[in-house]
Amino acid sequence: MIIPSKLSVVVIAYNDEPNIRACLESVRWADELIVVDSHSTDATEKISREFTDKVFQHEFKGFGRLRNEAVAHATHDWVFSLDTDERATPEIRDEIRRLLATNPQADAYFVPRRNYFLGRWIRQPGWYPNYRQPQLFRKDRMRYREELVHEGFDLDGRVGYLKEHVLQYPFRDIDHYLAKMNRYSDLMARRMMEDGKRFRPRDLVTHPVFTFFKMYFWQRGIFEGIPGLILAGLYAYYTVVKYAKFWELAEKAEGKVVGSA
Repeated sequence: MIIPSKLSVVVIAYNDEPNIRACLESVRWADELIVVDSHSTDATEKISREFTDKVFQHEFKGFGRLRNEAVAHATHDWVFSLDTDERATPEIRDEIRRLLATNPQADAYFVPRRNYFLGRWIRQPGWYPNYRQPQLFRKDRMRYREELVHEGFDLDGRVGYLKEHVLQYPFRDIDHYLAKMNRYSDLMARRMMEDGKRFRPRDLVTHPVFTFFKMYFWQRGIFEGIPGLILAGLYAYYTVVKYAKFWELAEKAEGKVVGSA
């Protein structure tokens, strides 16, 4: 008889009081719940302690490193990673339980995500199934690359795909999108510098234009109506800002004065 494997759920958090309760409520069924917070100044830590005593503080030095630190606290062989803006559905709970009650054929599993924004569930452009790194994995087989943002992963084993999805509420409104965009564009500009990339002036034009056309036409955002057009525009704008900040960092690295009076 196969003994079902126990599951550790890990959540990384920072100043996400509006989301953290619903996120943790959705994984009460886990055998172990771990929250790694990066010194939030709102009620994120306080709310987390209502659900688990395994709340740890780690300084933010990039998402890849933070995820590895969170996984290091897990005591079970299998880990399910959930972000604060995500929710585990009853269907994904049941699928994970069924899988861990058998002999899983893969060592890490991608999980589809449904995204809610602008008052509706968005399927286009590229927002469903919208996989990120594998979210269910054997602790000793996968490790995140310690990159600042949009971190990759290294896997010693096979990868699989779950059928059921988690829900994601990435942005409360356009203002929230712009606030997150500011942080992520900072991190991406720094990552491009760390990766040794060279800024090219045409990047400020070609990459945003490509992003817009990819999302609006190739990924069928046009079929989402006004929200699809807004999303394509917002992501194009994010791309402009990302490369503008990359240029600014490159100028500073060369000793040029930027923004002086």
